[in-house]
Amino acid sequence: MNHRPRVVVVGAGPAGASLALLLARGGVAVTLVEANTSLERQFRGEALMPSGLEALAAMELLELIPDLPHRPLVGWRFVVNGHELFTATEPLGGDPSRPCTLVSQPALLEALLKRAGTYHSFAIERGQPVVDLLWHQERVTGVQLRDGRQLPADLVVACDGRSSLVRQKAGLALLGGTSPIDLLWFQLASTAASPLAGSFTTLVGPQGVFSAFESASGGVQLGWVISKSQPTPDLARDGWIEQMAALSPPQLAAWLREWRGELGAPSRLKVQVGLAERWWHPGLLLLGDAAHPMGPVRAQGINMALRDAWVAATRLLPLLSSGNADAALDGVVAQIEAERRPEIKEMQTLQAAEAARGEQLRQQGWLRGALAIAAPLVGPAIAAHWSHQQQPLRQGLAQLPGPP
Repeated sequence: MNHRPRVVVVGAGPAGASLALLLARGGVAVTLVEANTSLERQFRGEALMPSGLEALAAMELLELIPDLPHRPLVGWRFVVNGHELFTATEPLGGDPSRPCTLVSQPALLEALLKRAGTYHSFAIERGQPVVDLLWHQERVTGVQLRDGRQLPADLVVACDGRSSLVRQKAGLALLGGTSPIDLLWFQLASTAASPLAGSFTTLVGPQGVFSAFESASGGVQLGWVISKSQPTPDLARDGWIEQMAALSPPQLAAWLREWRGELGAPSRLKVQVGLAERWWHPGLLLLGDAAHPMGPVRAQGINMALRDAWVAATRLLPLLSSGNADAALDGVVAQIEAERRPEIKEMQTLQAAEAARGEQLRQQGWLRGALAIAAPLVGPAIAAHWSHQQQPLRQGLAQLPGPP
């Protein structure tokens, strides 16, 4: 390679924005291509687990958090048949300096892009979707934008989400890809404190399952679990409030009814879980949800994406900075997959087990009834056991590398 290496990163989500910043900071010429002009979405995961915070710390980017809408999570609360089963307080026995922290993801992404923009080797294309890949002798050599422009690259990194067009254009199949559930996501624009009291609360009963938490940006977000085969119920706002109130303790039920007028219409989040058969092709690397769509349990999407980006940066920077990457580049992207795939595969297994336990509780009325009655006696023991089970989902399963 007798020219300055060029990288095109597709998608300005957590993996793409952070990787582009890290490469630009290392002096690599990088262009970040984002299909949308805005980074706001109906649903963006907010929960930075200790594993995600560890990745940001390795990137030396934790300093961004205090200036963004954020708040530490107080704890995790479980309610069965309207009765509290237990509350587990953050940080669940872990490092008290790194509790699970809710952060506005759009604000975090914009902060990453602003920091990246301070480096001369960084460029961004916003509102300009990628429509195809450029090829030369079975090697990806860049991308084509919707306006017809072509961006040549020595490496294209696809961070364009679970429905990745780049993955499809490269012919890399997504294995698995099924989930028994979807989520209906609601926002309730309350300006008053809620009885959730800073805890992520999951409520299970005969009517169904939903979770609720106070968003880092204000208001409350609620996720209602629905079978993937079930059509979205045709319920008006009051109908949804009553469904949720029926599962809630009296104080929360009353609060939901008081603020019913601020509940937005649901957005269906199609849950997809899978692993790309391979995360790379000559000239191409997949990261984040493009490589491994994650389920919603414990917000692993954003946390695993940040860990992907850090590992990719540490492996790519020494090679790309040398200006002599031709022979070794494919070996390095293969190494990145080999390094990241085991943690992702095990995380998806843990997510599935956690979801299965919740589904068992939803389906077995006798078990819910017994737990609701015995909660004062068995709640503390269940809380301790549950907290222990959560540690891999919180801390991650792989040791992150040091700086390149």
